[in-house]
Amino acid sequence: MSRKKKPLPILENVTIEAVAAEGKSLAHVNDMVVFVPFAVPGDVVDLQVRKKKHSYCEAEVIRFIKKSEVREEPMCQHFGICGGCKWQNLPYAEQLKAKQQQVHDQLRRIGKIPLPEFRPIMGSVHIKEYRNKLEFGCCNKRWLTREQIAEGTQFDNMNGIGFHITGAFDKILPIEKCWLMDDLHNRIRNAIRDYAFETGMTFFDLRQQHGLLRDIMIRNSNTGEWMVLIQFHYDEEGDE
Repeated sequence: MSRKKKPLPILENVTIEAVAAEGKSLAHVNDMVVFVPFAVPGDVVDLQVRKKKHSYCEAEVIRFIKKSEVREEPMCQHFGICGGCKWQNLPYAEQLKAKQQQVHDQLRRIGKIPLPEFRPIMGSVHIKEYRNKLEFGCCNKRWLTREQIAEGTQFDNMNGIGFHITGAFDKILPIEKCWLMDDLHNRIRNAIRDYAFETGMTFFDLRQQHGLLRDIMIRNSNTGEWMVLIQFHYDEEGDE
């Protein structure tokens, strides 16, 4: 008989201290380092531990006790689920400070390299619509949030065009509006989606490897030219 695993703990009244790598923040609880996504320095939160190792753990926010004064409202409706943009809840100037500190720490504290005085990072003038290419997956399995699952939300159509969710290769988070590229790309992608729905196109199933509409790539140039590539998978009866 297998032993039951102990439930992972809830950590209460934790103050987020700093920005860490890979889009996470960090805090300390006793001697344990805690990595937390979608939190910013200064947040005071309750955390649910999701993964525990010997010297650190990973947790997610289940309740905000106090929100940081430097926190700002994300521009994107998909923030916190999509996972593509990690720091829309932190002002760009604060992001630059945190990234510079990470470089400094890794070279001087970890690498033991003597360094001259750091110059401030030169930030970009564009904090949105700065990409010239995006790729979207087309899938017959829509990603459902915990809230949608808990509420028993039903969708007439589980097909979607969007981004793959980390840890769920066979599911897509349908994207309505993405801020990474000129807004025309949103209109192109959504028009393709609407046409596919209207004509009854099948969407690709990554596990079963069937379905017609598979991937979309959109690219633009500084001369105003646009390129749209659509990948189809021909193995359905009646596909032409």
